[in-house]
Amino acid sequence: MASLFLQLFLFLLSVAQISADQTAKTYIIRVDRESKPSIYPTHYHWYTSEFSEPTSILHVYDTVFHGFSASLTPSQAASVLKHPSILAVFEDRRRHLHTTRSPQFLGLRNQRGLWSESDYGSDVIIGLFDTGIWPEHRSFSDLNLGPVPKRWKGVCNTGVKFTAKNCNRKIIGARFFSKGHEASSGFGGIAGGINQTIEFKSPRDADGHGTHTASTAAGRHAFKASMEGYASGIAKGVAPKARLAVYKVCWKNSGCFDSDILAAFDDAVNDGVDVISISIGGGDGISSPYYLDPIAIGAYGAVSRGIFVSSSGGNDGPNGMSVTNLAPWLTTVGGGTIDRDFPSRCKSGLLSASLCMENSIDPTLVKGKIVICDRGSSPRVAKGLVVKKAGGVGMILANGVSNGEGLVGDSHLLPACAVGSNEGDAIKAYLASNPTASATITFRGTIIGIKPAPVVASFSGRGPNGLNPEILKPDLIAPGVNILAAWTNAVGPTGLDSDTRRTEFNILSGTSMACPHVSGAAALLKSAHPDWSPAAIRSAMMTTASLIDNSFKPMIDESTGKPATPYDFGAGHLNLDLAMDPGLVYDLTNDDYVSFLCAIEYGPKTIQVITRLPVNCPMRKPLPGNLNYPSIAALFQSSSTGVSSKTFFRTVTNVGEANSVYRLKVELPKGVKVTVKPGKLVFSENVRKLSYYVTISVDNKNLVLDDSGAVFGSLSWIDGRRVVRSPIVVTQIDPL
Repeated sequence: MASLFLQLFLFLLSVAQISADQTAKTYIIRVDRESKPSIYPTHYHWYTSEFSEPTSILHVYDTVFHGFSASLTPSQAASVLKHPSILAVFEDRRRHLHTTRSPQFLGLRNQRGLWSESDYGSDVIIGLFDTGIWPEHRSFSDLNLGPVPKRWKGVCNTGVKFTAKNCNRKIIGARFFSKGHEASSGFGGIAGGINQTIEFKSPRDADGHGTHTASTAAGRHAFKASMEGYASGIAKGVAPKARLAVYKVCWKNSGCFDSDILAAFDDAVNDGVDVISISIGGGDGISSPYYLDPIAIGAYGAVSRGIFVSSSGGNDGPNGMSVTNLAPWLTTVGGGTIDRDFPSRCKSGLLSASLCMENSIDPTLVKGKIVICDRGSSPRVAKGLVVKKAGGVGMILANGVSNGEGLVGDSHLLPACAVGSNEGDAIKAYLASNPTASATITFRGTIIGIKPAPVVASFSGRGPNGLNPEILKPDLIAPGVNILAAWTNAVGPTGLDSDTRRTEFNILSGTSMACPHVSGAAALLKSAHPDWSPAAIRSAMMTTASLIDNSFKPMIDESTGKPATPYDFGAGHLNLDLAMDPGLVYDLTNDDYVSFLCAIEYGPKTIQVITRLPVNCPMRKPLPGNLNYPSIAALFQSSSTGVSSKTFFRTVTNVGEANSVYRLKVELPKGVKVTVKPGKLVFSENVRKLSYYVTISVDNKNLVLDDSGAVFGSLSWIDGRRVVRSPIVVTQIDPL
């Protein structure tokens, strides 16, 4: 596999050489650091002597990754790749952001439970990889916070409109990463790199996304918070006393470059963060192999040192196989609704549907009227701007079939009402038969206690895992719809250039908003259980996650209105009331992840790209399904006939009372036989870890899969008070 990988790169780079275009591009170069000749005092001296001019090097990596990024022509990159010390060369890529009441909705309560046990996360440091921060916001006050943890080694970078005084006992560190972005700008992007008419070359947030995610994870209690009167109340993050370290890797209107993200991972690990929150991904629904994915590589380096990494699952749902950030060491978060809504009522309509793209509406037709716009092809708020510019007085925003009945709140520039696909069709049909109909939009403010909730958001990235379906992704879901959180003072709530409004808080939706809920949750769990590994923290969240909504029925999928499945929600919806005391956890070590990489047939050199250290895979190939994950996915070949069986091995660690006894409960997937041995786990003072085998058998001829191409069940260990639950997924695949 590794030699094939190198041949593929040599071929791609040789093709690039043949082309007339020898324009420089940014490449990330993975080096075997042990190969450094002793004549060079540092790796930087080696790199600049043998591989690249000093002026071409952007970042030197030495913690989560060994190597450098540089501006090279394709022929220079091909030449570098031929050097025996070079393990991989890959082109820098652009990534995208996955764009008050949610802590209570997760089961957190003042003065008791996990908030109390963890002192609201006060000793934990969360590293936020995003668009920066608006430091003056009251969500980032350091009032009554203790001193900065002594282990902190980070810095407070200064820059445009950001001084050392902008860091405090809350924002304990801030850095910005622009070299990859600026190099790409030189290759046909914005001339001169950072566009300082809309951006700050500093950790200050010109976009709003980073301020929003930071306050969702760790914002202080902010009284009288609202977005223009909506969602009013006390805004607070999941871990209100956790410390924030800000890593600005994304820039307004221009995304986030892999080379900069990797540099942020390097610095964050050295700085001493405990949790990394990264609401960033490919956004194209296509996931790179782990050895070509700097988020996966950087996250491995962090997790291998005990740092929990929470990532967003992407917003390309409800299509199957749309979930991103798939590495098994990442905690991948999908998005769900909360029990709060902002209802408005639209009656009838006036103008026929269109996508309401720029210059697509005739002002003579829409002046003084309400326009129906279909979702898709442009931002929802941009459609409202088009209508407003054309003289329209209101907008009805209609979902397409893929969005179903899923609605999100936006801070529109004119009165607007969002409707689901069915209502949109009904309004259009009424308008077609009543061309002179009039319309009214009435707003009913904020309603709390909406049922059912949570519901899996239609945009949330869905399984199966497109790289390794043996690992169920997403891992779980968290609140990601209509989340009120802090906002920058640099732009209006829509983010549009023409929006001159300024708001202290804003309401956003996306798995970007769900991810920092899990980051904050991890901070609380880490504070309450300092000895837990990242895998143990994820396991505690997954095995205690909720499958039932607030009407005590199975969670539904917003896009279809039908019961959701583990492909939609993973193990379920985050429930922090239970995660604090899970009873048993499924733990993982670095060796377990290496065995998994061997199991998926990565060669030693390819694995070294990810793990930094040379590895030897065992002669007897491990099975990817035996990674000690809190979920089980059984894949059977669709071409086989008769009965097929697969056996999985799992180990649980007791983190509850020493002398505990757990008994088995299995919910069988339809048409599947599941056998577990032993059927009882007896722990004692001396026995903290116990293992069991799960055998899953199917009769291929009679197996009937559901609409998602799988059948689902679960395996639970119960001690009378706790339920430690693992989803089971059974599917058929065609062999390649």
